[in-house]
Amino acid sequence: MSTTDHEDADAKRLAELGYTQELHRGMSGFSNFAVSFSIISILAGCITSYGIALRAGGPSTIVLGWALVGAFVLCVALAMAEVCSSYPTAGGLYYWAGQLARKNKRVWAWYVGWFNFLGEIAVTAAIDFGCATTWMAFADLTWDVDVTAQKTFLLFVAIILVHALLNAFGVNLVSLLSNVSAWWHVVGVAVIVVVLWALPENHQSVGWTLTGWHNETGWTAGVYVFLMGLLMAQYTYTGYDASAHVAEETKDASRSAPRGIVMSVLVSVIGGFILLYSITAAIPDRSEAGLTALAATDTGLPPAQIFLDALDNTTMAQFLLFIVCVAQFFCGMASVTANSRMSYAFSRDNALPGSQIWKKVNPRTGTPTNSIWFCVTLSIILASPALFNTTAYLAVTSIAVIGLYIAYVVPVFLRLRKPDYEVGPWNLGSWSKPIGWIAVVWVAFICILFVLPPSRPINVDTFNYSPVAVFAVLIFATVSWYVGGRHHFMHGAKDEYTTRDLDEIFKEEGADESRAEILAEDE
Repeated sequence: MSTTDHEDADAKRLAELGYTQELHRGMSGFSNFAVSFSIISILAGCITSYGIALRAGGPSTIVLGWALVGAFVLCVALAMAEVCSSYPTAGGLYYWAGQLARKNKRVWAWYVGWFNFLGEIAVTAAIDFGCATTWMAFADLTWDVDVTAQKTFLLFVAIILVHALLNAFGVNLVSLLSNVSAWWHVVGVAVIVVVLWALPENHQSVGWTLTGWHNETGWTAGVYVFLMGLLMAQYTYTGYDASAHVAEETKDASRSAPRGIVMSVLVSVIGGFILLYSITAAIPDRSEAGLTALAATDTGLPPAQIFLDALDNTTMAQFLLFIVCVAQFFCGMASVTANSRMSYAFSRDNALPGSQIWKKVNPRTGTPTNSIWFCVTLSIILASPALFNTTAYLAVTSIAVIGLYIAYVVPVFLRLRKPDYEVGPWNLGSWSKPIGWIAVVWVAFICILFVLPPSRPINVDTFNYSPVAVFAVLIFATVSWYVGGRHHFMHGAKDEYTTRDLDEIFKEEGADESRAEILAEDE
């Protein structure tokens, strides 16, 4: 099938799902994979979150925990990919939920959409703020720059504004940079691994690297500590829904988008394991005192301290950290891409305040420019508490992972309960239900982990604010549904019904009675 035939088939399928092709289809299957792979970013998550597992279990949770979580996350990705193949739209998760629910379709789509939207905003803020933090650590190491909360925040704003500009130039540039990002991550990991094995004179044993133990959480139950350490990996394995959000810009989307979801996770599992094993094996001092000092390093990044100590070469350590800095920049750029596409789709169905503005597509670039700037502005606002209090910043961004995973698993759960579900070209066959139920159980399990206290004593600085953030989203979604959402949210509406309030449409003669019946059934 030619490229033109693929594009025609993609546009036809999109029309069957209720939408007109507005975004430019300029992404290949590899570019689709590259966006999700860049957001997972093993060179971002593994580096910035390394200290979580180092304090909660040490080497065992860092290395084996990564592989264990990766196996279950791969099940989540497989189950999501199958649904994506059936419904390749930029709305992704919320659209799937609305299609798969047997009743109250708009309600399911509304709640999933808000968890996904706010989760995307939070994860974009977290990624780019983490990028700014790493860049400041690099600047301190290289030029002895004095690191302050104000300087870090200003750098964060500069980085995220550049990401907005890059996304505004068009999908072709985003596609190119995503491809560069994917190869930067692969080659970057290879370089770091080779350097860490070639230059240090000594390495830790295989046994210690896989099973070594260190605990600074204040908890004494080993199983509980290990489970808390798994959060490092789970925090990193996020954002692979991006392949779904750019589906309307991807050629042969019903096959390429699901492959992008699955392959981004699979490659990250393998590459992350090799990277984490190599970094951990290069730790020079494995004593309790040595690991405690490593966790409290002045650089703020234990892997950066490992580079310095193991290589005994400041220039080489700076070079490895530079590789990480560039990777994190690419990660943030891809996050803005996915975030803006999701908000564009959500606005297309009249879900967001000001939807008429955010759903507009720039005719020159074929990108939702207004949506890009809208998402970036919200991310800056969400991260602004970091200017005054890190704990406050962590509290408002804690919705990122748990919110996204709630949105990930709801469509999978609804698909398992839909007997007449029609699979797409990419599907799991007889493995669909077993893998789907594993995904549902795993997400339910990690949602419990996310709300447990990670350390003690429990005080204002150590309190886990995730339950508060989740409850706040639930309250917001519920109130906004009854105040306005139930009147104007048009999940899956045809194009002629996406520009006006539903109440006005239904008052006109010749209004679509089938839509009216659906809406009445959902109330």
